Amino acid sequence: MRMTFNQKQNAQTCEELILEFTTKKQPTNPEKIVFTGIGTNDVYNISAPFEDEGELVIAGRVESRESEHSVVYFFVEKNGEWVRREGSPILELQDPFFTRIAGELVVGGVQIFPHPEKEGQLGWRTVFYKGDSITNLEEFAKGPEGMKDLRLIELKDKSIGVLTRPQGEKGGRGKIGWTTIPTLSDLTLDVINHAPLLESQFIDEQWGGANEAHLLSNGKIGVLGHIASFDEEGNRHYYPMIFGFDPETEAFSKMELIATRSHFLPGPTKRPDLIDVVFSGGLVRNANGTAVLYAGISDADAQKIRIVDPFMQFEQ
Repeated sequence: MRMTFNQKQNAQTCEELILEFTTKKQPTNPEKIVFTGIGTNDVYNISAPFEDEGELVIAGRVESRESEHSVVYFFVEKNGEWVRREGSPILELQDPFFTRIAGELVVGGVQIFPHPEKEGQLGWRTVFYKGDSITNLEEFAKGPEGMKDLRLIELKDKSIGVLTRPQGEKGGRGKIGWTTIPTLSDLTLDVINHAPLLESQFIDEQWGGANEAHLLSNGKIGVLGHIASFDEEGNRHYYPMIFGFDPETEAFSKMELIATRSHFLPGPTKRPDLIDVVFSGGLVRNANGTAVLYAGISDADAQKIRIVDPFMQFEQ
């Protein structure tokens, strides 16, 4: 089936997307990712593995079960377990991600800080680092206060796509925006704040964001993200989703779910309201038409699962 791209999609709810997803080929082979050398802490909301100085590395959010104050460690695999990479920096961030732009590694995550106006509460923003390797990362940009899920991607013409996620007056509970910049030095608060939203992607009661962007063989973009909702009891429900985006026309496809919590193995949860949470960490595409989704589970665990490559349809 050929996927259609439009300037505006009819927003679908989590419930409608789940119903559609049940008719498709389901994920298989869930596996827990084992991290060692972290004491009693949890590792969750991981990146997909990426190469650094000839080694595959995963960036992971490391945190005590009772706290929101986390650090990001870089891990390498040894004998089937992921151990802290010696000599790699520790970043005071949540929810790490990576991309490559102009030949450099770009790593980012969410920085928390005391809220400037609400006493006892936390504020947050996305922070970006770049360098020729993990060892040489240096901070180069900060996103607006209150914005998570800010992502960058180098496009076919070497310009940079910027996926935003404002909340509040512009984005409600959280909607995805898009703009482009010529170079990383053009990534300013003004540019981010003025990025237009993709129209009618989410209903106002639900929210979502981009987690990772993939440049496809035809210059289009495959976006890995999440869509989320509250139920009547106040429990959170997070689902990994994808959509296709054409940077030339700014048209995009409808969203599709690629997994739900029930496809993964049982595991711990940070709080009872977070049981049904799958946080899209990253996607590794395979040559055989499959892909592996790396995900944070219930804010306390990290797993991977095999799926049909969801971006192939946008390359046809």
